[in-house]
Amino acid sequence: MDTTVFFLKGLIVGFVIAAPVGPVGILCIRRTLTLGKLAGYTTGLGATAADTIFGFVVAFGLGFVAAELIGLQDLLRAFGSILLCLIGGKTLFDHRVSTPATPMRGNVITNFASAFLITITNPLTFISFAGIFAAIGIPDITDDLTRGVVLIGGVFIGAGAWWSFLTTVAGFFRVRVTD
Repeated sequence: MDTTVFFLKGLIVGFVIAAPVGPVGILCIRRTLTLGKLAGYTTGLGATAADTIFGFVVAFGLGFVAAELIGLQDLLRAFGSILLCLIGGKTLFDHRVSTPATPMRGNVITNFASAFLITITNPLTFISFAGIFAAIGIPDITDDLTRGVVLIGGVFIGAGAWWSFLTTVAGFFRVRVTD
């Protein structure tokens, strides 16, 4: 199989895995609306990084990592749930901005890290990657580093494309949305 095909498959998988709008999607939209596009992009980049790690683990067949993630899924879910509740509580009690025309300063490291942690604590993302890679016929690539890197690069760009699209659309409505 040609490396271009691996890249295209990775691109599609990255986009499809990232596209369902869940908690991180809502967080990305909210941060874009309240803090500006930079906050939205860095939130999306955190989710993209976590998706890329999951794609790497699945693509290179790191079964021991997969087994640990599955074994720790209750703990990971609890941690992710607590993190979501904290972010939700902060959102609920945040001072609302009457005009979103001027961006507020957000901490890009916090934006990145919170999205990364929420995404990486979701073991269902790992299972989704495994299922999609199996369904589209990604063979064992542990012996071919080039194909693996190209595939994972495609996953990164595909997921990043989704988050860029979501942030751009939310940013378009930023000046048009009020409380």
